[in-house]
Parts: sequence; C-alpha cells; structure tokens
Amino acid sequence: MRNAAWLALILLTGCSALLPKGESIVHGPWKSYQEAEAAFERIIPYQTDVEDLRQLGIVPGSTPNLTLLNYADVLRRFLPNPASNPDDLDRGVRECIAAKTACYGLEISQRVIQRRRYGSFLADFLNFERKVDVTGWHFTGLLLIRDGKVIYKLTGGQPVIREYEENRNPLGPLQGSGEAAARSMVQ
Repeated sequence: MRNAAWLALILLTGCSALLPKGESIVHGPWKSYQEAEAAFERIIPYQTDVEDLRQLGIVPGSTPNLTLLNYADVLRRFLPNPASNPDDLDRGVRECIAAKTACYGLEISQRVIQRRRYGSFLADFLNFERKVDVTGWHFTGLLLIRDGKVIYKLTGGQPVIREYEENRNPLGPLQGSGEAAARSMVQ
C-alpha cells in the first residue's frame, strides 16, 4: 500500500523527467547555422571552384542531404511560369539557363530540431494537456555551377527556431472518442 501511495504522489507531482523528448536532425557538414553561413560566405561566384567546395564539405554523392539540380530543376526554380522575364534574373542564373545541360545546381538543406515536452506528467499522459518546447535551426543554400566554377549562390533559412506548442483537451483520454464514434457510424 505504501508503494502505491508513493507512486501516486510521484505521478501527481508532475515528474517531467518521465515525459518523452525528441530530436530531428537532417545531417550535413555543419554543427550550427552560423557555421553553415560562414562556409557559404567563403564561396565567391566566378572564383570558387568544385575543389574549393570539396574543402568546405560540399561534395555531390557524399555530403548528406545535398540535392543535385538538373537544367529542368533550375528552370522551374527561377522561371516558374512563361510570363517570368529572364532579364530580371541575376547574371549567374541567366548564364546557367543559357548553358542548359552544361550547368547544374546543388541545394543543401540542413536542420536540427529538438522537441522537449514539459509540464505535468499525469496531465500529458492522460492527454489533458501537452506542452512542447521546440528549438533548433534550419539552413538552406543553393549553388549554380558551370564549367567547374560556382556562378551563383543563394542562402536562407532560420538561424533560430523557438516555438511552443500547447494542446488542451478538457475530456482528456476521451477527447477523440466522439469523433471516432461518429466516423464508425457513418461507415
């Protein structure tokens, strides 16, 4: 009886150490957004070549989450509809499009997201209230390469991701029961 009382006390006090944690990592060559940004700052269009990219950790076929863009992919990205004016594009993009299959693109996308649930274990476990703290970063970089040289670069992303998620279900574990019953009656 005494053990059951202790267990009940622990559950009621909201032991958040019992709540699950999660992490989503899209691997790449960098450990932080700032490191990725610094690597791309060293890339200079019309000067940086494929060997320089290799030294920065950007290698098609071995760098994780590196997408190889062909001529059609580049066209779709920069000229999404026939009304788009190619003259409005950056010089490197225009040259890549004019070079057709002699030019290709590399797109890298790397992110690290941590999800940590917090709050009362019992409220979370019984589905009354779930709180999640989401942190991390996301970096994207695009390169266009012709004749072994980078002729265009573009970077973007989110240096800091900080989100809070909170879900409240007044009926707790019974919250979805009404919807499930209605679906089963319709079928």
